[in-house]
Amino acid sequence: MKKRMLAMAVAASSLAFVGAAQAQVKIGFLGGFTGPIESLTPPIYEGAQLAVRQINEQGGILGGQTLEMPNADTTCSDASAASNAADRMVNTEEVTAIVGALCTGATLAAANNAAIPGDVVMVSPASTAPAVTELDDNDLVFRTVPSDAYQGEILAKLMLDKGFDMVAVTYVNNDYGRGLADAFTAAFASGGGTVSENLAHEDGRADYRSELGSLSASGADTLVVLAYADGSGQTILRQAYESGMFNQYAGADGMVGSSLVEAVGEDALQGMIATRPGSPELPGTETFNQAAEEAGFDPSAVFAAQAYDAAFLLALAIEQNGSAEREGLSEALRSVASAPGEQILPGEWEKALELIAAGEEINYEGASGRHEFDENGDVPGIVVEMTVEGSEFVGKGQVDL
Repeated sequence: MKKRMLAMAVAASSLAFVGAAQAQVKIGFLGGFTGPIESLTPPIYEGAQLAVRQINEQGGILGGQTLEMPNADTTCSDASAASNAADRMVNTEEVTAIVGALCTGATLAAANNAAIPGDVVMVSPASTAPAVTELDDNDLVFRTVPSDAYQGEILAKLMLDKGFDMVAVTYVNNDYGRGLADAFTAAFASGGGTVSENLAHEDGRADYRSELGSLSASGADTLVVLAYADGSGQTILRQAYESGMFNQYAGADGMVGSSLVEAVGEDALQGMIATRPGSPELPGTETFNQAAEEAGFDPSAVFAAQAYDAAFLLALAIEQNGSAEREGLSEALRSVASAPGEQILPGEWEKALELIAAGEEINYEGASGRHEFDENGDVPGIVVEMTVEGSEFVGKGQVDL
């Protein structure tokens, strides 16, 4: 009997050990895997997954537990889909935190309907609209990408500096499009330019020729399209080119993707100007670039570096917080992202573990910038110029106000 009891005790302890070894900590990912940014989402997701792989390869999280990243599709444009996706992450997957969402409307819906009620921290690598800043979020919603209030000003300055004095603007009628258009048109006008027409359009339609007629009739031969590469932006540019109404096109981050050039045609878009958030020349930038290339994705893909930073920062915050519980995570996130502290670069998970275990402060210097979150969870960031050359968008360097 004693031997049997001893065997049962050993078996029970073995099972407990196996359970501990297989324990998981979850950070969810909300992305537009279908819809108007479906071609932009895969490398963004790859950026976040790269951080997860590095962490697991360097000892895991919270004493050797495995970090997992379940994902869900927001479709980008459907608030109900975004809410349902976030609800699954928060209440079924029981994630500790979330990377995402990507499109601003999806982030707002996910935050208001699931993350904030569930006390779950979200870090978006791509939601750029000013509406995120204004969210009443209990310090739960952050982003590793600058607001469009800044990007819109940069795009306006870039075009004015290039000699454009009159433009027509069309924007997708959502938080992203409206916020970007408001910032761009105000800055372009204050800089001495003329916005001959500023016209909203609905995403997902097959024909925008009526809107294009109104935009062309305004007298501008340059069209600024503030929309999505796999959505209305693509259709508008194709129909604008077919009609011969405009000589020059411009856009912002939502339009920067090789799929746009492939769909509309190289001849149609040669010389198109755009802006997108970029990565400064920091020590962590080259480290991330090399790791991304080894992982098989383009490190310069729009928002890939920002997604990596969002995932790595959340993991650091969980480790700093000492548990997979949600309470206290936003405070820990601010701590690991801000000076003072020992510098942690992308991929330096083992170094971070040692410092946190020793009670030392750390300061993550990321792949896409220094993420010193302000009181709204925003970061300053940088914006770079992009131009279509041949079959792709090519970076032309940072643009400053």
